[in-house]
Amino acid sequence: MGIVEEAHNVKVLGSGARVLVLAHGFGTDQSVWKHLVPHLLDDFRVVLYDNMGAGTTNPDYFDFERYSTLQGYAYDLLAILEELQIDSCIFVGHSVSAMIGTIASIRPDLFAKIIMVSASPRYLNDVDYFGGFEQEDLDQLFDAMAANYKAWCSGFAPMAVGGDMDSVAVQEFSRTLFNMRPDIAFSVLQTIFQSDMRQILSLVTVPCHIIQSMKDLAVPVVVAEYLHQHIGSESVVEVMSSEGHLPQLSSPDIVIPVLLKHIRHDIAA
Repeated sequence: MGIVEEAHNVKVLGSGARVLVLAHGFGTDQSVWKHLVPHLLDDFRVVLYDNMGAGTTNPDYFDFERYSTLQGYAYDLLAILEELQIDSCIFVGHSVSAMIGTIASIRPDLFAKIIMVSASPRYLNDVDYFGGFEQEDLDQLFDAMAANYKAWCSGFAPMAVGGDMDSVAVQEFSRTLFNMRPDIAFSVLQTIFQSDMRQILSLVTVPCHIIQSMKDLAVPVVVAEYLHQHIGSESVVEVMSSEGHLPQLSSPDIVIPVLLKHIRHDIAA
């Protein structure tokens, strides 16, 4: 196993001819895809990896400067594809990883299509743009996170997932959140929430499938339509009846069939 593979806990499963890469969002790791993976193994070679900073990665490898922008994560993704000698893949990115894949698609030859789950190019409201948050909201969130990380996780997990603390999905997200080193989690979330990827959308040339829950604390439904309107390539939107920011974990019965459809079928001409 190469250095990059080892650092990111890369796993390659399945026996299909086509390559499918699954990338997780903030506060989780590759286990967030556990309900989807079994459905893919006969038809795809599935690549799973952890973003640097996830609780499953070595915190000593987390370079605060490198990961102060999303480009650092995009370079990691490209390095993983290079080390595995992958020349084309279907990329499924959850939350921030959808934007990481979008940045990495500056190498469009490597991406047959990008499937975005719960994606947002910007979380802050702006003139003529509704991202869902004001700066004051984020400042309060960061203050609470810095004051008591464990208490913050206990409150944030059910809000993000959409459910009570007793639900399996909330417990699972709480577990992976707790696994992150607090200073790293703080830095990662600041980078995500303060990012603005709107300017790169018009440069995208890879087909994009935008999948969104009808109710998501972090991403209003109008953001999915914004992506659809501003992405330079062909794109399609599907809003699911699921709730929450991690629907592949909390509503697999709804989400898995939708994901499989978009993975297996290209945008109709």
